[in-house]
Amino acid sequence: METKEMKKTSVDSFIGLYDLHSQLFINVINGISEKDANNRLNTKANHPSWLAGSLVHERYEMANMLGTNLQSTHNDLFKNFQGIKDGVVYPVLNEYKSDWEKITPILKEALLGVSEEKLEEVIEMPGMKFTVFDMVTMLIHREPYCIGQIALYRRLLGYEAMKYPF
Repeated sequence: METKEMKKTSVDSFIGLYDLHSQLFINVINGISEKDANNRLNTKANHPSWLAGSLVHERYEMANMLGTNLQSTHNDLFKNFQGIKDGVVYPVLNEYKSDWEKITPILKEALLGVSEEKLEEVIEMPGMKFTVFDMVTMLIHREPYCIGQIALYRRLLGYEAMKYPF
């Protein structure tokens, strides 16, 4: 029996993580009330609604780096990777979930189809230069960091722990 050798791209190494994060996001926001989603627990920490919105925005930005031209519903709250704003009531988590479910398959298709040449392109930011690959890697790495923060909030606010998909 002859086997075909599949050509692997640089992104193949983290597609499994992408898929896991895609489901963990849904699981971690599940059941958190609107009031609790905006609760900073008397700290300056980012609350669950900001964390969730920043993750959604990040996926849209990754997709746009790879050639789409899409915006999340709440782009104005997160464009240019701006931080949390005091006194703003952020959207309900189900609105983020809807955007997440829209962008996730689009971004996955873009990741699976991206060329090595595109991944080697340089993105310039004030005082920094990254390749597209480095930026995507950093953003994929950031996802479980934010998901973990929301998971901690779940427990601190009295919700049951986030469920893993396996």
